[in-house]
Amino acid sequence: MLIKNSKKIVIKLGSSTVVDRKGKFKKKWVSSLIKDIKKFRGNSDLVIVSSGAIALGQNYLRIKKKKIKLEMSQAIAAVGQIHLAGEFQKLFDKYKIKSGQILISPDDTEQRRRALNVRRTFDNLFKLRAIPIVNENDTTATAEIKYGDNDRLAARVAQIIGADTLIILSDVDGLYDKSKSKKIIKIVSEIDSNINALIDNKKNSYGSGGISTKLDAAKICINAGCHMFLGNGKKNNPINNMLKTKVYTHFIPKISSLDARKKWIISSLNSSGKIYVDHGAAKALDQGKSLLPAGIIKIEGSFEKGENVLIVDENRKNLARGLSSFSSLEIDKIKGKQSKEIENILGYFSKSEIIHKDDMVKL
Repeated sequence: MLIKNSKKIVIKLGSSTVVDRKGKFKKKWVSSLIKDIKKFRGNSDLVIVSSGAIALGQNYLRIKKKKIKLEMSQAIAAVGQIHLAGEFQKLFDKYKIKSGQILISPDDTEQRRRALNVRRTFDNLFKLRAIPIVNENDTTATAEIKYGDNDRLAARVAQIIGADTLIILSDVDGLYDKSKSKKIIKIVSEIDSNINALIDNKKNSYGSGGISTKLDAAKICINAGCHMFLGNGKKNNPINNMLKTKVYTHFIPKISSLDARKKWIISSLNSSGKIYVDHGAAKALDQGKSLLPAGIIKIEGSFEKGENVLIVDENRKNLARGLSSFSSLEIDKIKGKQSKEIENILGYFSKSEIIHKDDMVKL
């Protein structure tokens, strides 16, 4: 079985899998998960991405409101995070497994330098044979700079550490089709319009995501060469149950020749802006060439040098994603110009490529 043979595995736990309706940590269920981990872990490196901090914080502070302002939810998360990490540590200690805690914000995964630092932290925890317990850093996240769900966070972590497999344990058995019998779709190799049509945005009382966020995670995994399994986390011994019953949806990755840097670029959660190009530039990009200023028609959004941007054609079709060598203000001044004119226009020496082919991935 693929899961048993994976060298690096990320397991994502939804809020409803680790916190019950009363807001209490599900010790019995998490113990059964740890038994599964102990059984199949072997020499694999393992990461757990767990939701539940805000739910535990609400229970501890006896706050029953469902709609809470962002700044208050940050404070509640600060309280709940201690409880979440503590509960995990106590149970892992019981089974003689070391654990650590990593809190991640989008800047940590969406900025290349910081993403490499994050990877080094994971690598060193693996050397210590400790299992990292990961959560979004809700205490400092803002509405504008936030994953919004731990599905995408888990997929981004899986991509950054080079995981073979991501297992998302949720309150569903997998991805259901639209038939009356609601059959599980066993295998998905592409997130196309037919798959997107299956999105049901219903959410439980604690979770922040629905099937939509799980498909977002699947897209990241498919592009990053990571297998993703979506299965039921309500039952005890969830991993063993998945392997035994074979009830899950398996998202199969593309065979990718991309290096780690380009996998990181294509897996970005969002873009800072768009660069519109003419037919000639679109053709050049398709042939694997860099983007030059001459082919740029207009730009959209405000971004700095080094930020992730989308390249689109005149029909607004996404052609590529890449890291800009210039800010949006600079590009606005040199768009449509020849590379040899850049220095005179800007008043200083710079690169000739707006986005170099090594910093770009075709979509």
